[in-house]
Amino acid sequence: MDLNLKKPIVFFDLETTGVNIANDRIVEISMLKVFPNGSEEKRTMLINPGIPIPPQTTDIHGISDEDVKDKPTFSEIGKSIAQFIEGCDMAGYNSAKFDIPLLAEEFIRADIDFDLKKLRSVDVQVIFHKMEQRTLSAAYKFYCNKILEDAHTAEADTIATFEILKAQLERYNDLENDIEKLSKFSTHNTNVDFAGRIVYNDKGQEVFNFGKYKGKTVESVLERDPGYYGWIVNNEFPLYTKKVLTAIKLRKFNSKI
Repeated sequence: MDLNLKKPIVFFDLETTGVNIANDRIVEISMLKVFPNGSEEKRTMLINPGIPIPPQTTDIHGISDEDVKDKPTFSEIGKSIAQFIEGCDMAGYNSAKFDIPLLAEEFIRADIDFDLKKLRSVDVQVIFHKMEQRTLSAAYKFYCNKILEDAHTAEADTIATFEILKAQLERYNDLENDIEKLSKFSTHNTNVDFAGRIVYNDKGQEVFNFGKYKGKTVESVLERDPGYYGWIVNNEFPLYTKKVLTAIKLRKFNSKI
């Protein structure tokens, strides 16, 4: 089944130095842009993360320090990635919790003004887990009846994700072939930031989703305990979380002027 697209959608996958959104870096990105007319454009790039790749991570995806030592850094190619994604929807496997948040961190570190929160995204893993509860390799076997060769390489995982989404649409009659509805279906919660440290409550207010102020509105906490902002900004929280928190603080400040 072909996807019903109103605009291009970019399927993508990252290989990284680890799984910490705030501290780890991208070492490979693969992007498959699918256009409404069915044509495709693919890009796969190795990236020098600027930090060592742990041996245990190399064991998983096969990318070593030697492989990336002469490759461009994200700061050098980040704008071309943003340009490739601009005006598109996005899709990935476990992308909502990992790939998109980490990509957002890289854009901020590179001082590239590109807000991924403004894009609609489909997480194929969420659809899979809601429907069947499996891993990517099992999903590929289950939906496409294929063995996922070269698992944990960005390009193989990216192409598999694209094929799985099309197969999911074929299989489930109640799964509508519409990116906006797929995006809503594959979202677990109403995060304000990607990491889910700040979420919307049932009144549409931003509230903290962790720590001693969990469930309290961000505005009320910052007014009552101004030092809490500094504590978050000066500790190892994701850059995007800090960006969102700062925007809320400035919004409150400007409203008083």
